[in-house]
Formats: sequence, C-alpha cells, structure tokens
Amino acid sequence: MGNERHRKYFGTDGVRDLANSGNMTPELALSLGRAFIKFNRGKRVVVGLDTRLSGGMLEGALCAGMTSEGAEVFSAEIIPTPGVSFAVRELRADGGAVISASHNPAEYNGIKFLGADGCKLSDDEELAIEELIPTANSTASSVGMIHHRADLVELYAKHIASYLNDESVVDGVVFDCAGGASAKSVPVLVRNSKLADLNTVIISRDFDGLNINRDCGVMHMENLTSYVAKNKMSLGFAFDGDADRVLISDSKGRIIDGDIILWVLGRWLHKRKAAGSDKVVVTVMSNMALEAHLESEGIETLRCPVGDRYVLETMRASGAGLGGEQSGHIIANEFTATGDGLCTAVLFLNALKELGEDVSTLVDRFGRYPQRLTNLTLTKPRELVDMAAVDEIVEAYKSKVSKGRIFVRTSGTEPLLRILVEAPERSTVEEISDALAEKLEKFCG
Repeated sequence: MGNERHRKYFGTDGVRDLANSGNMTPELALSLGRAFIKFNRGKRVVVGLDTRLSGGMLEGALCAGMTSEGAEVFSAEIIPTPGVSFAVRELRADGGAVISASHNPAEYNGIKFLGADGCKLSDDEELAIEELIPTANSTASSVGMIHHRADLVELYAKHIASYLNDESVVDGVVFDCAGGASAKSVPVLVRNSKLADLNTVIISRDFDGLNINRDCGVMHMENLTSYVAKNKMSLGFAFDGDADRVLISDSKGRIIDGDIILWVLGRWLHKRKAAGSDKVVVTVMSNMALEAHLESEGIETLRCPVGDRYVLETMRASGAGLGGEQSGHIIANEFTATGDGLCTAVLFLNALKELGEDVSTLVDRFGRYPQRLTNLTLTKPRELVDMAAVDEIVEAYKSKVSKGRIFVRTSGTEPLLRILVEAPERSTVEEISDALAEKLEKFCG
C-alpha cells in the first residue's frame, strides 16, 4: 500500500483522467499496453471495456501496444470488470485489462490491470509498469494477434446465475444498469435464472456512449429508489459503470449501502461456516455500527484504507472470507476474485432467504451512527497537499468526538479532499464537519 506517492499515472483504481487528454490519451494507452506485457511476461491477455464513447479509441491503442509486444489478446468487448476477472481465470490467461472510469461521468475513462489470478495489481506492481514505459519499444519480429470474444460476457453472466438458488428468487426485483457494462450481462443473468419467470424489471439498460452513470446507477440512487417505491417492487439493485459495485433499494425506496450488505452477508457466511467467516474486512469509511453488529455475532472486523485492492490485500493477509466498502464494492472469496456487483446481488438474495430476513426492516435495524462526508475540491495536485499539517488540525478535533471518529484523506480517483466525521449525536457531526471544512479549505489550492 505504500508507493502511491511515487506513481505518476496510477491512482487507487488504475489510470484515470478525462478521455483524450491528460493521462488518458491513446499515446499513453499504447505505452501502457507495451509496458504491461513487458512487465507481465505472459502473453495471453483479456481486455474488456464499458460503454463509454472513448472506449473503442483506447481499446485500439491499448491492444496495439500489447500486440506490438507479441501478446495474444482476447477482446471481451463490453463486459463488467468482474467479467474480465472471470474470463482471465476461465481462459487461463496471464492477465487482463479493463477500460473504464467506473462511476465517473462519460467524459472520463481509465485503464486498470489484473493479474493471472483475476485480481487487481498491487501498488508495487503498478509502479513497476510505470517504470517500464520509457523502455517499451517493440521489434519487427514481435507481433501478436487479437481474438474477438463477445461470448465471454454470456459465459460470465451464466456463471453468476449458477450461484442463485431457485428458492431465493423473489417477485418484483429491479436492476438499474447505469447505462454501463451491466446492460450486457444483467439480461443474461435474468434469462438464465428463475428471475425470468417473475416480475423482474431492467432499467437504464440503453446506452449511447454518453449516458453512462447519467441520472442513474449508484451515483443517482433516486432513479432506482423512486421506481421501486412507486411500482411497489420488492427491492432493486443499482450498479456503476463497470458493475464492480452495487447498492440496493429496499421496498420503501431506502438505500441499503455496502455496510448493510456486509452485515447481511457476514452473518450468512458465518451461519454457513464458510472459510474465513469469522472475520470481515471493512475500510476506514465504514460506519461504526457495522463493527458493533458483527462483533455481537462473534465476527471480527478489520479496517483498511479505501480501495477494493486494499480490501483484498487485507483479506489475504488475515484469512478473512468477506470484505468490502460502504460504496458497494464487495468481495466474497468463495465466489469472486474482485468486487462484483452482479455476484453480490445474487448472494444477497440467497442470504435473505437463508437468514429469513425481511429486507424492508434492515435500514431501521442497522441503526447507523450519524455520519457526514464533506468533499473539498482540490485545485492543486493531491501530492502537494500538506497532509502533515492537515493531520495536526484533525488531531485537535478528535478529542471532541469521544465515541466517534474523524478521518480525512485525498481521493485516489478525483481531485477531492474527503472529510468524514462520525459520532453518536448528529449535532456534533454537523458542528465538527463545518468547522473542519472551513479550516481545511486553505490546503486545497
């Protein structure tokens, strides 16, 4: 987790920027493709993308760089990030690459790499790729080839459908595809399960390259929550652009976030005595109520930095079988190697059935601590923010939150300074959030 400040291109989730400018140009994609193959050594690579207009441009450049180093590329075309992870393992490939900016608007794009195990690369591995960019010059004899494998998304979705127990399926499920990669996989999931026989609805499945995440998906939950409540549906699942995240609407149109999902799945896996089910990895952003609930069930919680890569690293180090983020990245070791929105949705339905849960009561019973996240816009590079001075100011306020916590960090994917305040009393949260935002504004630009 320690080399982020040294990396020029990679953030917490690959390289990401405005498409066709900054750090997301065809020229850089070409260089990254060459450098990845030099770093990876193995030549078989799966490449997938989401629905952004710039995706084809960047895929062409990335694949050109890879094949110029002799790689055999399997293009899965439009497919969720976890679909690429599945395909890497299914094809016994040496690695993978995903072209996506996840939850960001359509004008952004990004590239992230996976290893032969289908997992995202570590900070050290990404740094090693960066260091190979200047030396990534190909020769005339090293030319690879590209295979177009549009069938991989169907194989992936059928694989996820196989996890859904018939008795777990409920009438009135809604899927919000966010105009993104899940638009190709959710219909296959539905067709290949008992969901096809019930009142199952798919919304925001149309895409034009520009509408990804626009007024839909996890970034705009009102699209799903209003549909579920208005149409008296049982529950709904919303994805982000590359479908590695999921958030849920209950029947009343209230949001079930990653913390509540982890609470449900953690108890379910513990009941099943699954491997590593005595531990759950959460990030520093997760609500303290989650710790209290899990600990009352005899389940230990371990915290790590924000980012599903760090969740996975901590899971591996601790032997935990489940981990995730409040934002909806969930990893269940027994079922997936990376955050997987579709898989999480299926497991959640199974868990509700086996635990005898009423989904409409989860929000009330969770009883989260009041929490407020304030985002301050950075007008200078995040590495130039004086975090030592920021931490000194934060420490002075921590004594005012005896049973809560304060956490301040720079975002790894957006130019933001994030301030999280959590305490038993909402008035304390509001007061300290406002005061900190005012004090820390001067560090942002």
